[in-house]
Amino acid sequence: MGQQKKVRKAVFPVAGLGTRFLPATKAVPKEMLTVVDKPIIQYVIDEALEAGIEHFVFVTGRNKHIIEDYFDIHFELEQTLRERSKQAEMTLLANQLPKAGTVSFTRQQEPLGLGHAVWCAREIVGDEPFALLLPDMIMKNEGKGCMKGMIDLYAQSGGNIIAVEECAPDQAHKYGIVGAGEPIGEGFRITGMVEKPAKGTAPSNFFINGRYILQPEIFKILETQERGAGNEIQLTDGMLKLLKEQDFAGYHFRGTTYDCGAKDGFILANVAFALERADIRPTVEDGFKALLKGL
Repeated sequence: MGQQKKVRKAVFPVAGLGTRFLPATKAVPKEMLTVVDKPIIQYVIDEALEAGIEHFVFVTGRNKHIIEDYFDIHFELEQTLRERSKQAEMTLLANQLPKAGTVSFTRQQEPLGLGHAVWCAREIVGDEPFALLLPDMIMKNEGKGCMKGMIDLYAQSGGNIIAVEECAPDQAHKYGIVGAGEPIGEGFRITGMVEKPAKGTAPSNFFINGRYILQPEIFKILETQERGAGNEIQLTDGMLKLLKEQDFAGYHFRGTTYDCGAKDGFILANVAFALERADIRPTVEDGFKALLKGL
């Protein structure tokens, strides 16, 4: 297998318009909507930090400057907190702030799909493997996070890694599905990929949940990738071409993924993470139970 390069950089495609959350996203990027008291993007960044990621590459679009501001120093706020001796709040902000020089931003001028957004990060990523985390998807798990598990599997298998979860077989037609081959570590070799297969034709019930480790050769493929579904440059199409040349492994994530780009997933994430918080669970739990009882 040889000595593979360390995964140091992660790409976060945050250029989407967030049309499913209008009118809120007319002024606030969907990645900055809060699950309890943290923006969605902070959960994703925390997962990457746990996995040892050192450099964070954001592919942005118009009106996403709020994300850049969030990862910067807010002098007036910090000065006010300091004057009021709000030490806990100051510590919270300091822990959220990445180290200087570890965050980069590049622009996707046109909404041409996920594959195109990934390609826009090519000059910053360079000739090394990188993690890709879809910022709509946040994970709830026991033990290590999804990306940390993927990094561990990468150390065993090399190549490319896709995180997958199991769904009910009769629901496989709703997702991007991978074919499962021989076991390896906490996952298996991937034999193929298909986006939303027709009912009864899925090669497995393992669906792609929005986390990837990809080799830099994907950039050359995406550079000439023709538009696919939705008239967009699809990452899955590019990965299928790369699969012919390089190994892919599926990391079997055992936890729950919440699609916070959809209203139902966003609401469920707020409930799930609120119930995990010792400081607010006693207050909200009875309220949730009362609401359910009234259904």
